[in-house]
Amino acid sequence: MTTEELIDQAIQFAVDYGPKLLGAIIVLIIGSWVIRLAMGGMTRMMDKSSVDDSLKPFLKTVVKTLFRALLFISVLGMVGIEMTSFIALLGAAGLAVGMALSGTLQNFAGGVIILLFKPYKVGDYIEAQGYAGSVKEIQIFNTVLKTPDAKIVIIPNGSLSNSSMINYSAEEQRRVEWTFGIAYGDNVKTAKQVIRNLLDADERVLKDPEPFLAIASLGDSSVNIVVRVWVSSSEYWGLFFDMNELVYEAFNDAGINIPFPQMDVHLHENK
Repeated sequence: MTTEELIDQAIQFAVDYGPKLLGAIIVLIIGSWVIRLAMGGMTRMMDKSSVDDSLKPFLKTVVKTLFRALLFISVLGMVGIEMTSFIALLGAAGLAVGMALSGTLQNFAGGVIILLFKPYKVGDYIEAQGYAGSVKEIQIFNTVLKTPDAKIVIIPNGSLSNSSMINYSAEEQRRVEWTFGIAYGDNVKTAKQVIRNLLDADERVLKDPEPFLAIASLGDSSVNIVVRVWVSSSEYWGLFFDMNELVYEAFNDAGINIPFPQMDVHLHENK
């Protein structure tokens, strides 16, 4: 091929594809600028709204990636590249990757559900998958718990979004319950009054709903009194442990016996 033929082909290529290439470059520049404006507006809108802080980076990443993919496909189409085969190939590759990473994608979907519907948030005390602890971090694939004895537990979001879970921090108030046993023959009214005085003196016990005291059962060796009070969720365990000790001491001072199982052993002499 002569030099003149090469120059002619180059000129023809420039005539055929030059405007398309120039238009694609202009669209790419303008599209990138529009995406930056859109992302800035989205960021300001989320800052003004009540969107959770842990959800903002994820939403921005997903939207930005989607916009860039659409812009990339549009630019390729303007240049003249056939997109049907490209999209089919991309779809097949996505299917193969999805099948290979099905468990990971399930955790990803679970993370999206948790971030959107917020069954729990950072700082909540939850129980799930046989573990209980405070939520330290909500990641896109896993949730990190910190147990009361300072162990770190990492639970996949897929299992959290598809199974039962207890959130102990969801409500501002919780009900505390005790069962105190007294001996048969002791005065039940006196025992209930002793407990009532302790509850009235403790500021952590809420007055509304009113504390509930009643005989729960007549056991084998004790009369069991059930006590139920409402307290702020943050005060639950402090009140629970303190009241056990206070009732024990108050029963001793009031002469109320706390029964315990006893066994009589009879010895027989064989002659």
